[in-house]
Amino acid sequence: KLVLETSKNTPQGAKIVSHILLLRAGFIKQVAGGIYTLGAPAQRMALKIEAIIRSEMNRIEGQEVKFPVAMPRELWEASGRYATIGAEMARFKDRSGHDMLLGMTHEEAAVHFAMNTVSSYQKLPFMIYQIQTKFRDEARPRGGLIRVREFTMKDAYSFHLSQDDLEEHYNLQHEAYLRIFNKIGLKNVISVKSDTGMMGGSAAHEFMLLTPDGEDEIVICPKCGYRANMEVAQCAPQDSGASTASAAEVFTGQCKTIEEVAAFLGIPSGRTIKAVAFAAKGAPTPIVVFLRGDLEVNEAKLRKSVKKDIVPLDASGHPSLVCGNIGPIGLTGDAIAVFDQSIKGAEGMTIGGNKPEYHIINVNVGRDFAPAEFADVAKARRGDPCGQCAAPLTIENGIEVGNIFQLGSKYTRAMGMSVANERGEAVHPLMGCYGIGVGRAIAAIVQDSHDERGMILPAAIAPWSVHICPIRTDDPSVHTASLRLYDALTAAGIDTLIDDRNTSAGIKFADADLMGMPVRVVISPKGLAAGEAEITLRRTRATMLVKQENVVEAIRELLSGDC
Repeated sequence: KLVLETSKNTPQGAKIVSHILLLRAGFIKQVAGGIYTLGAPAQRMALKIEAIIRSEMNRIEGQEVKFPVAMPRELWEASGRYATIGAEMARFKDRSGHDMLLGMTHEEAAVHFAMNTVSSYQKLPFMIYQIQTKFRDEARPRGGLIRVREFTMKDAYSFHLSQDDLEEHYNLQHEAYLRIFNKIGLKNVISVKSDTGMMGGSAAHEFMLLTPDGEDEIVICPKCGYRANMEVAQCAPQDSGASTASAAEVFTGQCKTIEEVAAFLGIPSGRTIKAVAFAAKGAPTPIVVFLRGDLEVNEAKLRKSVKKDIVPLDASGHPSLVCGNIGPIGLTGDAIAVFDQSIKGAEGMTIGGNKPEYHIINVNVGRDFAPAEFADVAKARRGDPCGQCAAPLTIENGIEVGNIFQLGSKYTRAMGMSVANERGEAVHPLMGCYGIGVGRAIAAIVQDSHDERGMILPAAIAPWSVHICPIRTDDPSVHTASLRLYDALTAAGIDTLIDDRNTSAGIKFADADLMGMPVRVVISPKGLAAGEAEITLRRTRATMLVKQENVVEAIRELLSGDC
């Protein structure tokens, strides 16, 4: 009676393992781009994951609430985000013509709920959380449940009187997240420093499942343990060597790119200073980043450095920029110059001459031009020195499975929420927010635990702990024994699925492997004749023969271990 259809074939458009297996097993079905129905098995997984999350949030004194999915425009105008968030926010008008939106996160709703209800420091700190459906009109949904438009998420919001108190709770959340991911069976999750992005705030961490199919790049130092998302990973300055030669203009003709200039002059690209032009959205003033020629600009770090929403600029159409020959000496017009720390103290460098067909060689930073300050806006690379210990960095791919942010007073200040402190003064509480995507957790578990046959689901979150495969269901003794075992396991509190289809053993075994329940039990005429059942562990493929009367106890013991 299970509403589910398995498939041997790779579904069209599915590219990563978790997406392929969840579709092939019939656990999910696509309704539209980035929108899925969860079948009964996936929903049972979701409920078990939610129960673990709920337990850990309650353990650190969380109060479960539920915010609305639909919110009025005014709530998000109060925080300033209605105008700053783009097409990913789903906006609509209700029947009276009022502007509404679908929640993609709920900071505004959390502040609205607490405002005028919590008015004294004596009510602080507190943490509220929900497990709720959200909608984000993602431009490029991918990977099945990994990047979707509609999703279920646990999001929590804490309120504090002091930064110390916020940091203390932030650390509690960090520990709770590690326990959650361990309990749901994600063994390869690490926490990394991350960009605060549209959430804002002073600090953030992402929890990343390390996997080759991950879309995020994680910078890791194997020596000192430094870990950060590529968006915020530090770049350590490198010594360029000494040079006493005088700066001089040289003809470089039509050489425009760093590669062309370096080849023309017979120097490595790391001995040049690259100019990359950007502009702030809605503003005409160019922002020119100067960095070592063999590096790339990290736009997330640049955005944070200039505190503007930036976009690449085509310098060829700008009147004050000489495209292909832009340099920091003699830069005219109203361009804002940003100097990356990769060029701090650099000597013997080649830069653009700010006139067609010319560059300047033998440039020493500090002697020939002296920036007032340097920023860290370059993208870290594999093998670069770690900013903490100088050891070579490694880069791995990961899938984000959770995030935590220290928001500070960004939302309470904007929305006018205040409480009276110990001296009776009105102050804006500091906030933290903490999210875990339930559907993404399902995908991450499958991504982390599978083989060539299918999923290998941890017992704690598997839809069913036991998968009974009767062989020859047309045999009355097999049918009776299978149902008897099913009833006994269910009575013992063990979630059990029985494959009572009248089909071949090969099909049943293939589907059992594909669906990935921790324990498979085979009831067959041969086994019954010997008074035995065959038990197989999905994770190890280990098989054992157990007397019929001992099957329930044997399974209970297996499930208590790491199966």
